[in-house]
Amino acid sequence: MHMRNMIRIAAAVVALLVLSNAEAATSGDWRGTVRELAQKHFKNPAWGYSHCERDYALARELAAADHVKLDDDVLYAAAYLHDMAAFAPWEKEKVDHADEAALVVDTVLKGTGFPMSKIDSVRGAIRTHMFDRDPAAPEALYLHDADALDWLGAIGVARIFGLVDPNGGDPKGPEAVAMLEENLAKVPSRVLSPAGRARVPALKAELATFLQQLRKESDNIRTL
Repeated sequence: MHMRNMIRIAAAVVALLVLSNAEAATSGDWRGTVRELAQKHFKNPAWGYSHCERDYALARELAAADHVKLDDDVLYAAAYLHDMAAFAPWEKEKVDHADEAALVVDTVLKGTGFPMSKIDSVRGAIRTHMFDRDPAAPEALYLHDADALDWLGAIGVARIFGLVDPNGGDPKGPEAVAMLEENLAKVPSRVLSPAGRARVPALKAELATFLQQLRKESDNIRTL
């Protein structure tokens, strides 16, 4: 009888360990779920999946340079999902994509293992990720600055020219140039963190030099 009890106890312990490991795997895999969703749905040369990857990595770099500790759960979720409402089925006509994404982000995070107690922080970071908005929390600030810096330099050029319609629709080459010039004029002053501001001069000069050379080689954009 004693041996049978020991076997039952051992079996129960094993079952609990298996269940615990399964739950841990599920709760720990929410990042993979988010990443897969982004890879599948976010198809755009300017604000697609690769942009999410860059924003997440750069936000971490900037915060580390400023010796600021971030909640990586909040940053990861916000970085990979901040543009979700620019894509079907989440986009909503006449509603800013940042506001809509902040509103509906919980619908894709529920049930993934993401700690939903942090959802309001994710909403805040998403809502203020654009350069013309004012972030509050550290995760929001560094996502905001990473997103802004991604409009400058060579990567900013690649993103905008990636939008040009090869069949002659909008935007055309000259319109892309106008977008780049607008970014050059408006984005740099909206980078707010110390580490972000330190990167602005080089990226700003890179973009300005490109535009200057492009005008020289295209008869002031006439032949672009």
